[in-house]
Amino acid sequence: MRRLLAAVLGCLLLSGFARAAETIKLDVIDGALPKSLTSAPGNADAGQKVFLNRTLGNCLACHQVSSLKSEEFHGQVGPSLDGVASRYSEAQLRLIVANPKLIFADTVMPAFYRNEGLNRVRPEFVGKSILTAAQVEDVVAFLETLK
Repeated sequence: MRRLLAAVLGCLLLSGFARAAETIKLDVIDGALPKSLTSAPGNADAGQKVFLNRTLGNCLACHQVSSLKSEEFHGQVGPSLDGVASRYSEAQLRLIVANPKLIFADTVMPAFYRNEGLNRVRPEFVGKSILTAAQVEDVVAFLETLK
C-alpha cells in the first residue's frame, strides 16, 4: 500500500499537479501599478471582449457602461465606469483590475490577477489567476477608452 501511495505521489509530482504555482507579485508604487504586467501594450478591442465575457471578466455583472447599452444585464453593485479613465490613471486602473483590495479594502470586486490568499477556490483553479497578465493589460486598454 505504501509503495502504491508513493508511486501515485511521485507521478503527481512529475506531472506538475502537486507543484506550487509561483506567487504573483505586484510592484505597487503609490497606490498604482506603473509598469505593464507584460512587455506588450494592451489591446482595447480584446479588452472589451474580456470585459464582456461572462466566464472571464464579467465586469457588466457589477458595473454599468453607457457605451455598451446594447449589452444586457448591467449591474448596479459597482460604480458606473463611464468616465473611469478621467478619474484614474492607467497605472491606477491596472492595480484596480489586478487587485482592487490594495486600494479599496472593503470592495467586493475580486482580484483578477492574484493567485494566493484566496478562499473557496475549486481544485482546478488553485494557483491560477482569473485573468492572465495580457488580459489585464487588454482590460486596462479598454477602460482607457472610457473617458
